[in-house]
Amino acid sequence: MPILGVLFYFSKTARFIPEPIVKAKIFSITILTIVLPILLFFLLRTIRKVDTIYLKSTKERVIPLFINCIITALILLRVLTINEIVELYYFFLGILISTIICLIFAMLKVKASIHMIAVSGFFMFAVALGIHYQININGTIALLVIIMGAIATSRLHLNAHTSFELIIGSLTGLVPQLILMAFWL
Repeated sequence: MPILGVLFYFSKTARFIPEPIVKAKIFSITILTIVLPILLFFLLRTIRKVDTIYLKSTKERVIPLFINCIITALILLRVLTINEIVELYYFFLGILISTIICLIFAMLKVKASIHMIAVSGFFMFAVALGIHYQININGTIALLVIIMGAIATSRLHLNAHTSFELIIGSLTGLVPQLILMAFWL
């Protein structure tokens, strides 16, 4: 979802950002949010800190969530500083806050749906961008609502989460983005 947020931003922004900078940001975010986590998962699996990619227990979630916090903080400090692209800075700050909340839940043995955290955070960011740039993104909003419903339904169907865990996940992703809108909108 972070890379989707970045791509969505660059496709909808009214600001001029030179193409080399756009490509560098997308490349950096792709490496840090897709490639590095995959490599770290295999490392954690090799040293037997996680069993599967599904992270079924809250105990298995703690280390990957902590690592994700570090990666997101690195993105905020080195790739998307507040002086460059304010909207993306606050989007990733919301991701960091959501990840910290999810980490705290995992430590308290509460399992929140990370899928719902991601999709609801992206949904709120997309809505905020639509408001900020005064563009019609009704189709995107409708598609995201359908995707959110499909993800929630699939998580219930697979018995991966309860309704409570899905609601907690949705709120954990949505609320930080909603609060941070006040700083850049």
